[in-house]
Amino acid sequence: MDTQNLTAFIAVADSSSFTQAAEALHLSQPAVSKRITALEEQIGQSLFDRVGRQVSLTDAGRTLLPYAKKVLQDLEDGRRALSHLHDKVTGRLSIGTSHHIGLHRLPPVLRAFTQQYPEVDLDIHFMDSEVACQAVLAGKLELGIVTLPTQPLPQLQQRAVWDDPLSVVVAPGHPLLDRAQAQLQDLAGHPAVLPDEATYTHRIVTRALQAHGLTPRIRLATNYLETLKMLVGIGLGWSVLPDSMIDGSIRRLPIPQLALHRELGAVWHERRTLSGAGLALLNCLAR
Repeated sequence: MDTQNLTAFIAVADSSSFTQAAEALHLSQPAVSKRITALEEQIGQSLFDRVGRQVSLTDAGRTLLPYAKKVLQDLEDGRRALSHLHDKVTGRLSIGTSHHIGLHRLPPVLRAFTQQYPEVDLDIHFMDSEVACQAVLAGKLELGIVTLPTQPLPQLQQRAVWDDPLSVVVAPGHPLLDRAQAQLQDLAGHPAVLPDEATYTHRIVTRALQAHGLTPRIRLATNYLETLKMLVGIGLGWSVLPDSMIDGSIRRLPIPQLALHRELGAVWHERRTLSGAGLALLNCLAR
């Protein structure tokens, strides 16, 4: 079977949309439809039911999907294994990272990496850490540079790179700054803006607060830490943010009972053979 046809099939199956699959593959929709038709003719069965705008897998499609993914993954593993046979580090390296890590941690690492390995084509995707971990598990990314999961995920290897201390932060004019020493329970009387509940950072923060019997009054939640910093700065509420983000626009509020931190690092699939470029980036991260 043609690997391009299999790639198109997987893209349509994952998105349930020919249009989204075409966008992901940087192809026209007719080109994707042509590849699916060619694959269906080759196997002699329909792979998708097309009812109106709805696209769903047929029984044949559901049966083929895991095999198609395994074929493409085995080919990719073979390519990576072959890349280890010579010293020259080249090829395409697909990584996923969060906006925060991409802004505050990765620039010096990637600068050194690209200078040392100029023939590697970096394919960088910015996304939530949780999404990046799932993309690595699905074989869509080789590496994730992320906030590490609070609980180990099956088949996901991880390596801590940066310890990331967290602090309670408020706007410069927040009333809690007027107190000689703010206590943890004082936070309950003021609204909070926190990371979205689906994020690892939210779990770290709420777990620590609940251990002290505190349920925060959340006014707003968002995935983006830079947005939270802006919301804190305009006085919308207190939050918990990495110390590396604290500047004149927000203030650290010392809370003696609360010591928070998260770990940032790299994740990869334990059953995937890392390419020479992937191993080289891991080495750069470890320096």
